[in-house]
Amino acid sequence: MADSWLSKFPKMDRVDLLEIRKYLDGAFRDFSREYGDEIEFFFSPLLDFLIWFEKLLVQSPWWAVLLVITGLVYVASRSWKLSLSVVVSFLLIGYFGMWEDTMRTLSIITVCTMLAIIFGVPIGIFMARSDRTQATVTPILDVMQTMPAFVYLIPVVMLLGIGKVPGVIAVVIYAIPPVIRLTNLGIRLVDKEVLEAATAYGANKMQRLLGVQLPLAAPTIMAGINQTIMMALGMVVIASMIGVKGLGQPVLKSITNQYFTLGLFNGLAIVALAIIFDRASQAYAKRTQKHLQDGHNV
Repeated sequence: MADSWLSKFPKMDRVDLLEIRKYLDGAFRDFSREYGDEIEFFFSPLLDFLIWFEKLLVQSPWWAVLLVITGLVYVASRSWKLSLSVVVSFLLIGYFGMWEDTMRTLSIITVCTMLAIIFGVPIGIFMARSDRTQATVTPILDVMQTMPAFVYLIPVVMLLGIGKVPGVIAVVIYAIPPVIRLTNLGIRLVDKEVLEAATAYGANKMQRLLGVQLPLAAPTIMAGINQTIMMALGMVVIASMIGVKGLGQPVLKSITNQYFTLGLFNGLAIVALAIIFDRASQAYAKRTQKHLQDGHNV
């Protein structure tokens, strides 16, 4: 009874388990050795763009960068209070010596968000158009959202080593599910009577998508983009473990060396970026929704 499967959970033999691990690790290692150079060459334009954008933010005069960021926030939100908060936040960040790290984090978050939108919105559109695609993609998104963030780093580092590009890929994989899900949801929630009216006026599929579905789904898609930005910012500290420079590295350094104040200041800078992105994107989504409602009421 002591050795029965009723008293002890049946499990794979340890030797067999080790063989499976060795086989999978060896296969992945061989793949990375065989195609590593081609994969690096494929991502070289992304690396060039990342370096250029980071240099642009870091080497430009601080007042010019602050002016552009404040202007973009005002255009998105039409709020002087939020714009003033942006100015105060960035002045404090610069005063406490975190300007360059903040610009590096801002550059990588901006690139990651752009990539998430470029790949995420079309996938969401395909999901909205096909129940079969939705049934296929949804479990993949479930796995992506529940997988521990550290696990993403392992295959990316094995393929590309450490650096900016592996960090961007890990952040995009971690942060892309919300924009896919909410693009799918937003398009599916568009009123069918509105679509029938567009069809009655002779609109084809592309015209309905670009002229009716995407504009009406815009507030929901913006909510997805907002969540994607928040998840990307949350991944910054983890990505610093594979060499991504920015606010994450001082936080990691403070953890390993028990520098409380260093970690607190850089953590607050990440929070400030998160709040600015969150408020600006939410305000833009609300303005878009209000504009659409006013258009319907006319």
